[in-house]
Amino acid sequence: MAEQIPKTQKAMVFEENGGPIEYRDIPVPKPASDQILVHVLYSGVCHTDLHAWKGDWPLATKKPLVGGHEGAGVVVALGENVTNFKVGDYAGIKWLNASCLGCEFCLKGNESNCAEAVLSGYTHDGSFQQYATANAIHAAKIDKSANLAAVAPILCAGITVYKALKVSEASPGEWVAITGAGGGLGTLAIQYARAMGFRVVAIDSGDAKEKICKDLGAEVFVDFKSSDLSKQIVEATSGGPHAVIHVAVAEVAITLSTEYVRPAGTIVLVGLPGGAYVKSEVFTHVVKTINIKGSYVGNRADTAEALDFFTRGLVKSPYQIVGLSELNDVFKKMAAGEVVGRYVLDTSK
Repeated sequence: MAEQIPKTQKAMVFEENGGPIEYRDIPVPKPASDQILVHVLYSGVCHTDLHAWKGDWPLATKKPLVGGHEGAGVVVALGENVTNFKVGDYAGIKWLNASCLGCEFCLKGNESNCAEAVLSGYTHDGSFQQYATANAIHAAKIDKSANLAAVAPILCAGITVYKALKVSEASPGEWVAITGAGGGLGTLAIQYARAMGFRVVAIDSGDAKEKICKDLGAEVFVDFKSSDLSKQIVEATSGGPHAVIHVAVAEVAITLSTEYVRPAGTIVLVGLPGGAYVKSEVFTHVVKTINIKGSYVGNRADTAEALDFFTRGLVKSPYQIVGLSELNDVFKKMAAGEVVGRYVLDTSK
């Protein structure tokens, strides 16, 4: 029997960037002809959600806004043109909610670069609500065996770090350094890196983060507060990591990685510290033949591949569940750098 869809729902909404985020009733949206309506049961909380609320990126958010883009739930309604989902399927609300599918970038699999891209929890109301819409072609298909709370962080954090590891072009057996390794993206990056055959150097700070990084398979942990960080990393990897994946939100971490990355190695930028710049000393950059790349989420194929690693049990999301109404507290901890792993919101609370 199809689920009875209510007229109103609970959501976390803000009217102005940096203003109050209120837990309140709003209407349940109706899916357009090419959309599905997902009863979001769980939503991960990403650092991007904090940026969206603060408004510290050069791209303006819609207002008022319901944030969130790691929503996992059940399809409860379909637009009349939808053929790839049915009611009762598990589906995920991703950062890339929709794109035109016909431009140069979409045709080459670079859908996130589409000029018409629609972003969940930024330009389109996202998953910090009980019912959310998504373009059916872009929505993630989730296996019915999945634990929806556990899979939620895969829908952005997992896809994003998996794509970044692909972009690095590292080969199995080579060293990959991950900055911010003890956070939500970092803990998943360690696991994807291990599953893809890489050796991992985890860079973060504190005993709790060292423990989780090593438990997840990092061979080496280096505290970023160390005065000889570059030396430690180069010595541990016999010459420096072949790739560096930056999920840490810190400009200084990017600059420092040009010192320790292996010659002919690749630095991949993922985290987005507001107003930051890449600073690389040109002589060293050229002589070491350093590659610096940006990696922005993943396409539909990356999504399916990243979810397959999860379904096969090769990747788990270290997470803790709190109620949707507790989002403000999660943001405070996130801003203070106190989050280990990922927070997942239960939309029923």
